[in-house]
Amino acid sequence: MGKVPERAQWSGNFGEWFHRVISEVPIYDIRYPVKGTGVWTPYGFKIRKEVVEVIREELLKRGHEEVLFPLLIPEYMLKKEAEHIRNFEEQVFWVTHGGTTPLDVKLALRPTSETAIYPMFQLWINAYSDLPVKIFQIVNVFRYETKATKPMIRVREVSTFKEAHTAHATREEAEEQVREGVEIYSRIFDSLGIPYVKSVRPDWDKFPGAEYSVAFDTVMPDGRVLQIGTVHFLGQGFSKAFDIKYMKADGNYEYVWQTCYGISERVIAALISVHGDDHGLVLPSRVAPVQVVVIPIVYKGREEDILRTCREVVGELEKAGLRVKLDDRKEETPGSKYFTWELKGAPVRVEVGPRDLDKGTAVLVRRDSLEKLTVERARLVEETKTLLERIDSDIKDRAKRWLDERVVRKESLEEAKKLLETQGGIVELRWCGNTGCGQDLETKLDARVLGWPYGDACSPEGPCVNCGSKANMIIRVGRSY
Repeated sequence: MGKVPERAQWSGNFGEWFHRVISEVPIYDIRYPVKGTGVWTPYGFKIRKEVVEVIREELLKRGHEEVLFPLLIPEYMLKKEAEHIRNFEEQVFWVTHGGTTPLDVKLALRPTSETAIYPMFQLWINAYSDLPVKIFQIVNVFRYETKATKPMIRVREVSTFKEAHTAHATREEAEEQVREGVEIYSRIFDSLGIPYVKSVRPDWDKFPGAEYSVAFDTVMPDGRVLQIGTVHFLGQGFSKAFDIKYMKADGNYEYVWQTCYGISERVIAALISVHGDDHGLVLPSRVAPVQVVVIPIVYKGREEDILRTCREVVGELEKAGLRVKLDDRKEETPGSKYFTWELKGAPVRVEVGPRDLDKGTAVLVRRDSLEKLTVERARLVEETKTLLERIDSDIKDRAKRWLDERVVRKESLEEAKKLLETQGGIVELRWCGNTGCGQDLETKLDARVLGWPYGDACSPEGPCVNCGSKANMIIRVGRSY
C-alpha cells in the first residue's frame, strides 16, 4: 500500500470546516432556537451512540455500575459544598415556578451531579462492607455559558455528559481510583485514536471542591487546546459536607474518600477534528456508523450482474460482523456517491464494476488516504477487515505524531508567545510553582496554564521563565477553547 500520507488533504479555516462538516454530513444541527444547544441528527446520533458505548464498556469493565439521577437539584443541596457552588453559581439555570405557582424551594438544572448524588451516598453507605461505591451516569447537564458558544465544545446544554463518582474507605484507595480513572480515559481516547497529554491542573484551575484534578488535553487543527476529560481527587471535602461516613471495625466512624471524573461531547468534537480532512470526516471503524460502503459501478447491459454481486458482497461483510451499506441509488453517479461517503467518513469503500466481474476482483478504497487496492473477490472479507485495522492504526499514529510536533519546550516567554501566535499547540516552560507567578504568566502569554505533566516528577535546571526564581517544575501552556 505504500506510505500513508499525512492527510488526504487539509487546508483552509478550521472553524469554517468544522461547521461545514457537522451541517453537511449532517451530524449536529445548531439551528434550534435556544443559544448554546443543538440537535443530534440520525447520522450524528449513531456516531454519538458508538462513542458512548466505548465509554460505557471501559467503565463497566472496571467495576462501575450505571445509574440515573434526577435532573433537578434543590437549592439547599447545591449550596452544601461552599467552594463547589461558589464556582458554579454564575452558571446555574434555575427553575422557580411550577406552572404559574412559585416554588417553595428553587430547583437547579444540574450543572454537574455531586450535590445530587452525595446525599444518596449518605443513605447508601453505612459500613465498610458498603465500600467501594463506583457508579456513573450519562446525562444532560446545563451551564449558563457566557462566552461565545461553539457546537459540542462550548455549549449551554451538554447533551452527552458522562460522570463517574466513587467512594472509598481510605485516601490510598481513592488515589488508586484516580490512577484507574486516568487509565480508563487513556483507553477510551486510545480506542478513538485521539492523542492527548495528561496534566495536573494548577490550584487556581482545578475542579471546585477537589484537592487536585488531572486533565486530558488535545490540540485542534487551529492550534487551540481542547480539554477532553478530567479526573478529580475530591478527598473528604464533599463527604464532610454531606456527612457520608462508614463504621470501621473498631466501631468508630470515618468520612469516606471520594473521586469523580467526566467526559462530554467534546470528545466527539475532537474525534471529528483530529482525523478529518477537506473531504469531510475520517472515522475510526469502531465508531463509524457505516464501516464499509459498497458502490456498484454500473455498465449498460450488465447492471443486474453487478448489483447481484454487490448484494452478495454486502451479505458476506455483514456476516463477518461489519456495518455495511449498499449505495445503489440510481439517480446518483458513482462520483457523487464517492463524495457523499467521503464526507460521511466511511473507512472503506468497495467498488465493483464490469472489469471486476470479469477478473473476479473488487477495488477497496481507503477513506483516510484515498488509496486504492485491487483484491481477489474470494479474499474480500479478509482483506477488508485487515484494511480496517490498518486504517485505525494509521490514523491514530498520524494524529499522535501531529500532536507530538505541537508540544514544544521553550526557554523564554518571548519564544513561547511567538510559537503560540504562529503555530499554537502546547508550550512547556520552566516554572517556580508560585500561584501569583503562574497567573501573571497567563496574562503575559494570553494563554492558559494547563498544569504539569501527570506522573512526571521532572525537576528542571534553571530559572522560572517568568519571575527568574529557581524553577521546580515544567508547566504546559496553551491557548484553549
